[in-house]
Amino acid sequence: MFKHIALFTALSALAAIPVARGAVIDVIVGGAAPNTLKFQPDSVVANIGDTVRFTFKQKNHTVTQSTLATPCAPKDGGFDSGFIPVQDSAVSFPVAELDIHDLNPVWVYCAQAGHCAQGMVFAVNPGDKMDQFRGAATGAVPPSSAAPSSAAPVSSAPPATTSAAAAAAPSVSAGTDHRIVVGGPGKLLFDPSNIQAAPGDTVTFEFHQKSHSVTQSSFDIPCSPLSSGQGFDSGLTPVDDSVQANFPTWTVKVNDTNPIWAYCKQANHCQQGMVFSVNANEQSDKSFAAFKTKAMSSGTNTTTGSTSNTTQSSQPNAAASPVTASFRDAGIALTVLALGALVL
Repeated sequence: MFKHIALFTALSALAAIPVARGAVIDVIVGGAAPNTLKFQPDSVVANIGDTVRFTFKQKNHTVTQSTLATPCAPKDGGFDSGFIPVQDSAVSFPVAELDIHDLNPVWVYCAQAGHCAQGMVFAVNPGDKMDQFRGAATGAVPPSSAAPSSAAPVSSAPPATTSAAAAAAPSVSAGTDHRIVVGGPGKLLFDPSNIQAAPGDTVTFEFHQKSHSVTQSSFDIPCSPLSSGQGFDSGLTPVDDSVQANFPTWTVKVNDTNPIWAYCKQANHCQQGMVFSVNANEQSDKSFAAFKTKAMSSGTNTTTGSTSNTTQSSQPNAAASPVTASFRDAGIALTVLALGALVL
């Protein structure tokens, strides 16, 4: 599912059947005002074998698959680029590329708070449904009550969530989802900051003000990420003070009962106690309280580490390496190629 690559040419194997490469269709995501809340163009017609190339510009957007019936909610099992923040001064821009494997409509929105409701939506092969899709997103027309395309089952997720619904690894029964609030006005904490979770459970982090991350570390080095490619890292997710609802979210799946240690990598937030754990053994010397104490007595954040026991459902912005995420479903595959130099 996930392929760590530097050039899109390595993805040719995903197409499998067509020998000749199709057309590349460029779409701009966001940008400087007045284009901040736009996909340009907002719809395209693509053939099998074509590639839709999304170039992310200012400010902080996603390319998230939805459905005609629920434009501002992620499609179960659909793709999600995660948040891709781009600085105003950027001259190089991250790219996500979508392979087209059939002619069914593909419905897309930006999952940043409020953007979809302001019309930041996009479609591939929408036919005559684009106005209906846009209108349902902005509230100009009621959402469709008709069944969506067979390629896009209706999501049961609430509007404007940004995780990929933890669908990368199907299971017979769904585990418990544990919701964690990250930050908030005047707050440097995860709430709750210590939980117990079973294998198969998911942990959904809901980002509040100001700008925080969920970055996996180790008990011994609380304020340092695990080795590149080993641990999860949401990347910094800025949330404006004006946001009151539909906060961005990010989800990881728990694969075993080993402890998971995490921290916020923003400035010195970790040293101020902004840490989190799953399955810490409170009866041992590696309790959550001991982890927090160790974090608060550590120096500045560093960049070392080792192992991971979770599965990321989306990776908006990895530290110290290119961001690469691939989601495949119903004849389409999205690959994000985000330059590490653009990490905020």
